[in-house]
Amino acid sequence: MISRRIIRTKVLQVLYAFYTSPEKSINQTEKELFFSVQKTYDLYHYLFQLVVEIADHANSIIELRKKKHFPTEEDLNPNTRFITNHLIYQIRNNAALIKQLEQSKLSWTNEPELIKKLYTALVNSDFYTEYMSKPERNYQDDKKVLELLFAEIILQSEELSSILEEESIYWNDDLDFVVSMNIKTVKKFKEFANENSALMPMFKDDEDSDFVKNLFRKCVLNHDELKKIVEQHTVNWDVERIAFLDNLIMEMAIAEFLYFPSIPTKVSLNEYIELSKYYSTQKSRNFINGILDKALKALKKENQIQKAGRGLIGEEAAEE
Repeated sequence: MISRRIIRTKVLQVLYAFYTSPEKSINQTEKELFFSVQKTYDLYHYLFQLVVEIADHANSIIELRKKKHFPTEEDLNPNTRFITNHLIYQIRNNAALIKQLEQSKLSWTNEPELIKKLYTALVNSDFYTEYMSKPERNYQDDKKVLELLFAEIILQSEELSSILEEESIYWNDDLDFVVSMNIKTVKKFKEFANENSALMPMFKDDEDSDFVKNLFRKCVLNHDELKKIVEQHTVNWDVERIAFLDNLIMEMAIAEFLYFPSIPTKVSLNEYIELSKYYSTQKSRNFINGILDKALKALKKENQIQKAGRGLIGEEAAEE
């Protein structure tokens, strides 16, 4: 499912586009935001299909070797453990995956060289050699080899990263996260699951779905107020010289402090400091951390922070 960290990243990206493009409207940008999230979910299914394509390529090699003029004993009696991997069979026949791929119209048909290279990297890996040479097979081994295929082959492929970036600008920063989704799904598969087994939903619940829209709208509609709060705590800095993305990160964090009562301020603070690691310099990260810490203390002192429910977690300790 799409995590809130990815949601925050997507909101940051569309906010940047919104403020740097004079042509965009709030409604148009909001649609683009949800389209961006949908593309991340599409990639999750697309990568599962990639595993199936790699297995199909492995099978095609086995069939070609059988047709050689002088096939060896190994050619005629190949090790089919990978192509008959039970989890790959389940993925291939999963109804939710098939439906999503049909809707998104995504296909690896035009990337045969990528499939070959990924398969070659897989065959040359130690974990694949160990998997194929075990005297007996079991479902846990079938799962483990796919986990490692995702983590050590697919995620590490620079060519795959380049292809995904060319296919969609929305996938530029998604691969690490989506692979983690794929691996989590693999771990949850059951040996006797049928084709109707559910994959991960796009969102954990309606609250996460609402969070996408609400975070974007709160930041846009309260931009002037949020900007003013940032300026109040950067009195010794030339605000115009602070990187625009750094300002947006701070405004988003403050928006969560003020307008999202169910999210603990400690969670928001940590999340935006993490976000700054990807979009800011080391110097900027320390700056953002310091400004947000000062802003949070001031807002609490002025009783502007109103948290409820789980949002109260850690608040008392943070004030001490």
